[in-house]
Amino acid sequence: MRRLDLDLEVPLIPRYFDLLVLLVAERRRVVTRQEIFDRVWGDVVVSDGALSQAVRTVRRCLEDDPKDPQFIRTVSRHGYQFVAVDVIEESDDGPLAAVAMPAVILEDQAVIVPETDAMAPLLDRLLRRPPFEAATDEERHDAAEQLHALGTAAVLERLDSQPGHAEARAILREARWDVPGAGAVPLIASPAPWASSTALVALRFRRAARYISNRWGSAALGGGVAGVVAGIIGGVALWLAPESQADRSTAVALAAVGAVAGIVGAGGVGAGLATAEALARSRRTAALTVCGALGGALAGGVAHSVVRAAIMGVFGQHPPSIGGWIEGLVLGGAAGCGYGMSTSLSPGGGLAGPRRAARVWTSFVTGVACAVAGLVLTLAGRHLVGASLDALASAFNGSSVGLAPIARLLGEETLRPITRAIVSMFEGLMFGSGLAFGLTHRPGKKFRSSNFEGRS
Repeated sequence: MRRLDLDLEVPLIPRYFDLLVLLVAERRRVVTRQEIFDRVWGDVVVSDGALSQAVRTVRRCLEDDPKDPQFIRTVSRHGYQFVAVDVIEESDDGPLAAVAMPAVILEDQAVIVPETDAMAPLLDRLLRRPPFEAATDEERHDAAEQLHALGTAAVLERLDSQPGHAEARAILREARWDVPGAGAVPLIASPAPWASSTALVALRFRRAARYISNRWGSAALGGGVAGVVAGIIGGVALWLAPESQADRSTAVALAAVGAVAGIVGAGGVGAGLATAEALARSRRTAALTVCGALGGALAGGVAHSVVRAAIMGVFGQHPPSIGGWIEGLVLGGAAGCGYGMSTSLSPGGGLAGPRRAARVWTSFVTGVACAVAGLVLTLAGRHLVGASLDALASAFNGSSVGLAPIARLLGEETLRPITRAIVSMFEGLMFGSGLAFGLTHRPGKKFRSSNFEGRS
């Protein structure tokens, strides 16, 4: 972006430039914060803090005072409006000629720094050296973005000899994802690899803590709803099947079982996926697969132990084979793999937030991946919810949730391989679809304001 009054160019990352273009194009009205999120960050979920940081950066580039705005006016609890007068629109005649960048404008200071030392004030802010000892994490991240625009390799060469370079390198590493064309920021090859890596992990964990609670809750809710739907469908199928002892109440009972299984399973897997998505910026699909598997294994192991303890306490006998941590491990890994392959993050970061058809596609792909996992588990002789319920029904006389009536519809007398495969694939499809649909829920403004105080 060029400051015409000073005849200089000011570095501005594409996402922030898109925000400025939107405000200028819609300058005759106030643009709501929600509209900005939808049009500038439509492909990811970010916090109010990310928008506030973007507005601050654009204002700094324009030397605009928020208390007496000449360019961007804040409309309390509503949004922003571009208020500069005499805006002239011209058609593009091709790319602008490259010009030297003679200066960098410092926040809260009307100081022009010579080109030969353009990095110095930004490095001071990144390292929290005087007069920037009180620089916030957002301000340091913004300084890192501007330093990337000036040249990553040159920044690292100057940075590595400074006190506090390990944490600063971690911030540069994180900021490189937000600046298209930014150079690599290696950690292992740095002067303090352990300190830099530890700082990066701590940085990402601080951000992850703000994401995970709501993200996994939405995933658990989606899995619970899918479990209810699957239970109702299974109950109705049993009720309508010939020679079945099931009645209408069976559908209610299976819906309740499906809800509990879905909430527990999707809660565990969703927590793993939310953690991976908040922490991993590279090798994202692999991280989602591993963390999803770990979350699923934990949820499956806990559910298995609770069910076994309950049956032992009530009936005084060991229950038949029921699903546990292995089933959770496989399903969780499949969910993470499907979710990772069907979503991607833009350079702007944040959590993947596919919308409309893209969200349905993500749910479908994740569901198919879990259906394939269900088939693999069946071929390996493992039990998902349906097969576990059938085993419990066989162990206790008078149960109406045995799946033999459905098996007979498919030409088998009992829950043989064909029936087990179909039931398990259906369960996997419903579980994965519900999990992904809940995981990609976009939080409303109230949630963003109250839970995301820092940079996303």
